[in-house]
Amino acid sequence: MTTTHNIGGIAIQQVTEMRGPGFTPDFLFPDWDQSVLDKHKALMIPNCFDQVQGRFIASIHTWLLKTKHHTILIDSCAGNDKNRPMLPRFHQLNLPFLDRLAEAGVPPESVDYVCCTHLHADHCGWNTRLLDGRWVPTFPNAKYVFSKAEYDHWSGPAGKEGFSAGIFEDSVLPVIQSGQAEIVDGEAAIGNGLTFRPTPGHSPGHVAIQLTDGGQKAIFSGDIMHQPLQVYRPDWNSTFCEHKEHARASRRWLLEQAAEDRATVFSAHFANTSAGYVARRGDEFDWRFV
Repeated sequence: MTTTHNIGGIAIQQVTEMRGPGFTPDFLFPDWDQSVLDKHKALMIPNCFDQVQGRFIASIHTWLLKTKHHTILIDSCAGNDKNRPMLPRFHQLNLPFLDRLAEAGVPPESVDYVCCTHLHADHCGWNTRLLDGRWVPTFPNAKYVFSKAEYDHWSGPAGKEGFSAGIFEDSVLPVIQSGQAEIVDGEAAIGNGLTFRPTPGHSPGHVAIQLTDGGQKAIFSGDIMHQPLQVYRPDWNSTFCEHKEHARASRRWLLEQAAEDRATVFSAHFANTSAGYVARRGDEFDWRFV
């Protein structure tokens, strides 16, 4: 049974696309130090780190928000049928993600907003689905919201190169062509108590999404952090962070803001419950899963 988190009057559920062993520590974190894992074994094992395979466990999921008036998805996972030969984990998937959304009471037609923290393969894939050989918006009545800086970056040459080749074309362009895209510039309130907060570094236009309702707060962190160990080592970037110093500054902002606001942090890839709280410990931070 999926846990329902309540932030004020907004109900939040996790709908998982896939979960399992992913990257080895020394690949994911160029500055890897084994002693950090050793120190935090109780937090990481067995739910976040697979000792047998020596790999972090990663979750790919969407956060489903039900407000009084709207149904909202934050990030849309990797998607089915996508051609991702350089990203084998996401290549030509055939997963029952839409069935799981339906089990949560959400047929595609009922989604009002899809908010993307950024436009990497595993965050915007279900923006579209393959229908009669064409990529069409999965959620026909939804507005798809993403940042202008992210759009500007991936609509250019970067969207045609390397790991990112094809993502913009098959998962973003169709929602623009259908008139369903809402591109926001900088910090922007987008309704339902949600605010886009620019947090560049992992990607040029990455945003965290802040939620305030009924005096309670939450932050949807996207890929500012990939694993709980980064709470203890915020200087650690993932190998995928495009601008190292900006990524560190965004991570520091997230940790300070979450601790100050006592906000629930809804992560994009942490396993276990994927959500938790940040607390200050002097100049450092601590993490506790919900």
